[in-house]
Amino acid sequence: MFLQGKTALITGSTSGIGLAIARALASEGAAVMINGFGDAGAIEEARASLKAASSARALHDAADMSNPAAIAAMLERCHHELGGPDILVNNAGIQHVSPIETFPVDKYDAIIAINLSAPWHAIRAALPHMKARGWGRIISTASAHSLVASPNKSAYIMAKHGVAGLTKTVALEAARDGVTVNAISPGYVWTPLVEAQIPDTMAARGLTREQVMNDVLLAAQPTKAFVTPEQVAAFTVFLCRDEAAAITGANLSMDGGWTAGRV
Repeated sequence: MFLQGKTALITGSTSGIGLAIARALASEGAAVMINGFGDAGAIEEARASLKAASSARALHDAADMSNPAAIAAMLERCHHELGGPDILVNNAGIQHVSPIETFPVDKYDAIIAINLSAPWHAIRAALPHMKARGWGRIISTASAHSLVASPNKSAYIMAKHGVAGLTKTVALEAARDGVTVNAISPGYVWTPLVEAQIPDTMAARGLTREQVMNDVLLAAQPTKAFVTPEQVAAFTVFLCRDEAAAITGANLSMDGGWTAGRV
């Protein structure tokens, strides 16, 4: 358990990729703070399981990631109640699909706030503690869409390209302070949110479940296989190891070959 004595804060982590990352970090001994909304009972069950896995403390904070003051308060709470954070995982994100001329402005504002501005505010608050300790890991969940575009996702693709640029910039600023800054860019990840989209797509397009999965969701992924939350989590854990100390400023694809022939 090489992360004993370390604290990790993972945004957007009450389900899906974020919760898998929290579990993986806790299994290596880190105290964790998870963040997000959802059923209170399910969140408490997840928090308790994280505490049991790490033999360290585990807290939940419901900070609204579109609110800079709430982000700052969450980071301050983490620092005072758990220490650190030594590891910051920017995972919170939302999506909306629409042509730009009909894209709702409120949806655009929310996507930019949660997917791009929130990581900036969280990094700004966390980095001084990491520099003071001479060790830190900042990892952002980006997307294959941080490297390539798709129609009707202008706000999301703007935000994810921005996360890639933010990662490079902060990596340079922290390069001599023992802090690495990287992004992981998955393709389609198999989560309950993705699974829930399948019936509606089947009905809307008159397709079978297999056709939706292979010809719609996985059309761009040559492996025709979803990335799993556990794979993203394992990659995150590796980036926290001393063996990964030379990896910084990187946007690391994990997309089944989606971007291999397009970048």
